[in-house]
Order: sequence, then C-alpha cells, then structure tokens
Amino acid sequence: MSPAKPATVTESNLPTGGAPSKALLEIDLPTFRGNFNRHPFPVRHRLSDHPLFKLPELVELSRRLPENLVEYYPGDVPVSIDSRLIPRTGLSIQETIRRIEECRSWMVLKCAHQDPIYGELLDRCLEEIQPHSEPLAPGMCQRAAAVFIASPGAVTPYHMDHEINFLLQIRGSKSISIFDHADRSVVAEEEFERYFTGDRIHRNMEFKDEWQRKASVFRLTPGAGVHVPATDPHWVKNDDNVSISFAIYFLTSECDRVDAVHQTNACLRKLGLHPSPVGHSFWRDEAKYHGLRVFRRAQELISHKTV
Repeated sequence: MSPAKPATVTESNLPTGGAPSKALLEIDLPTFRGNFNRHPFPVRHRLSDHPLFKLPELVELSRRLPENLVEYYPGDVPVSIDSRLIPRTGLSIQETIRRIEECRSWMVLKCAHQDPIYGELLDRCLEEIQPHSEPLAPGMCQRAAAVFIASPGAVTPYHMDHEINFLLQIRGSKSISIFDHADRSVVAEEEFERYFTGDRIHRNMEFKDEWQRKASVFRLTPGAGVHVPATDPHWVKNDDNVSISFAIYFLTSECDRVDAVHQTNACLRKLGLHPSPVGHSFWRDEAKYHGLRVFRRAQELISHKTV
C-alpha cells in the first residue's frame, strides 16, 4: 500500500457535497469509499460554533469526568519523547484550561462521551458516518470521543491510536502529520506488537526527522477535519493560537481481529519464532485470531473454577 499524498486542508479546498444541509458532517462519498481506514482524507463539519466547545463548558466537563480521564502535559516538547519522561506542569486540570493561552500546555479530555451531553453529540456524528463505513468495515463498536485543547505552538508527540478516528477542528489552527501504517520503513511489526501488548497510555513512539518527507500533512482550521486510519502514526503542531478539536473514534470487527493477531504475534516472537506479519496470510491471521479467543476463553473458565 503506497503512502497517501501530502495534502493541506483549509476551508477553501475541502470537498463539498454528499451531505444534507442539517448534517453535522460533510463527507465526499467517493473519497470516503476509496480511502476509509486506508488513507487519511479531509472532511468538513458544522461544529465550530457549538457551545459545548467554549472554554467555560470544557472546564465544567473536566470537573464531571473522572480525573484519570484527563491527561495534560507541557506543550514545548520534542516530536519524539517517551510519555513517561514528560514532566507535569504543576497546574490543576481546570487551571490549565483557564490559562491555556499562556500556560504552554496541551491536554485531552478522554472519554468525553461518558458525559451524556457530549455522548449525544458523538452519536449524532457517528450516525452520519456509519451508513458509509458499514459496507466497508462492518461492526462499528466501542464509540468514543475526546476533546483536545492546546496552547499556542504546542506539540503533541508522535504516536498512534488503535481506533479509527475523525479529528474535527473547532477553534484555532494546527498541522497534523500522518504516516502510513503499512510502511514498514516507518513502523516495524515489532512496534505494533509492543503497542498492542503494552500500556497504551504510553503510546508515544520514536520519530526520525527523515520520515517527515513521507507524511501526509493536513493544516486544520475551524470547520475542517481529517480522517486518521487506525494505527496510522501521527504528530501535531499547533499554530500560534489556542486550538480546540473534537475527536470521534470507533472500532470495527476488523480492528478487533487485527488487535488479536498482533497480540498473538508478540507471544510467538517471545517464543523465538518469526510470525508472518498481519495481512500476509488470511488463513494464518484467522488461525491466530480464533486461537487467541479460545485461549482467553479457557483462561476465563479456569479462573472461574479456581475462585
């Protein structure tokens, strides 16, 4: 699979058409069908003026969410850094949001969908996506949403996420560099295996400057968005402004299958074997997927018997 071509997204060159006037999202259907969960592509949205994304409302959301669902870090960090080495800012969650223009930080309100108001907005967005995604990748599940808030110039380090993502820019502007997960010169098989068997909160990855030429670069402005395929590595650089964005995520049956095969490959590699990469053999992948399910089920039965 060849890397997607670099692109720049602004209000003036986003695709149009394919959405009713009251829709929250505008999706170019041929682009969606040809690239969904394979290559990044631009979308439009109508959430820029939504009151839920004003800073006072986000302060209140941060109060309602459990503290462990809010991550916040200094924004003046390199593209490549172990998340465990990033120092804390010393500010509280609410103070970080209130002082976001000056505190040189970025933060994410994870699992914003756990709040009923934001959960309803997530569902409205995904109900517009699902009719188009289901024929291509059935079994939409584990819907989730997050809100990202960043200070001027903040960097979100290089990392990947296992979910399928639509990132919608609400306020300010920023650039996101996205890399093809199928390019093994950028992401080795072992990198996937570490991700799927490790603690995903520490998801930052090593980045080499020479890889940047392979990036698809999208500059996001209010009303613009981008689709980020599952496990496509990416990093973000905020412009000289406060940035707020709304990320909507989900998994599919195929995502669950890929997750299981990577986990199985990691186990086989620890045994000194050299497993075939995901996607090289449908039947081997099927055997690994079902084998892991049987193993997990056996573990559950054993644990019940020993209680």
